[in-house]
Amino acid sequence: MADSSLEDHLYLDLKGGRVTIKLRPDLAPKHVSRIKDLVREGFYDGIVFHRVIPGFMAQTGDPTGTGRGGSGQNLPAEFTKAPFERGAVGMARAQDPNSGDSQFFICFAPARFLDGQYTVWGEVTDGMEHVDGIAPGEPPRQPDSIVKLQVAADAA
Repeated sequence: MADSSLEDHLYLDLKGGRVTIKLRPDLAPKHVSRIKDLVREGFYDGIVFHRVIPGFMAQTGDPTGTGRGGSGQNLPAEFTKAPFERGAVGMARAQDPNSGDSQFFICFAPARFLDGQYTVWGEVTDGMEHVDGIAPGEPPRQPDSIVKLQVAADAA
């Protein structure tokens, strides 16, 4: 990966291995900026996947592990026509379209019914098999967690 593109990639380390996420500032510049800030603070390290629905998606980013928490800073929606395909990374939200905070999800399969209603801010480019291995459940009985999430440019 070229040095200039390392700033636009995340390394998501799971128990099964590393997942590479390409950030999409072209689609969601405010979301990408906020995610990178949280990543650089170490916000996501150790947070569990609290909602994992086979054939749909795995959701994380809530420090309480309940699905009701976040970082405390909502973001304005950045909806686009980008499709929710396998590996798409989107921002979770409540009913208010402008309620995205720190929670995000990774799609296991196409979820086109989400198109234009949720913000796409990234896509898995490598390691999707590790996402497929995340323990299922709402919540999972023994949830998997993010070992470490880092901006690729910062990785040692």
